[in-house]
Amino acid sequence: MQACALKDASPRELADAVRVLARGEAMLSPRITTRLLAAFATGAVAPRARSRMAELTAREREVAVAVAQGRSNSEIATDLVVSPSTVKVHLSRIMTKLDAANRTQVALITHDAGLT
Repeated sequence: MQACALKDASPRELADAVRVLARGEAMLSPRITTRLLAAFATGAVAPRARSRMAELTAREREVAVAVAQGRSNSEIATDLVVSPSTVKVHLSRIMTKLDAANRTQVALITHDAGLT
């Protein structure tokens, strides 16, 4: 397991972290957790996702949103009145443009961009 604590952690916080790790659990400093939550709440990760999504065509964005909604290729094809193979082509191009290895990464980037 791993621990993540700030350099200015108190001796007590460091001791607590060692105990948590000794139990085989993960530990994250409360201050780091607060910073992470604030970054997500303010959309600090969203600008990069939005710029990546801007590389997609309008149709590719539609497909990416449908993927993020958990829809299958067949469902997306029916909704967009295209063939399932056309959806696969769009998805392949989306994954290339977003540098995504799979549908889950496409969904995460789409979500981070605020499109779902």
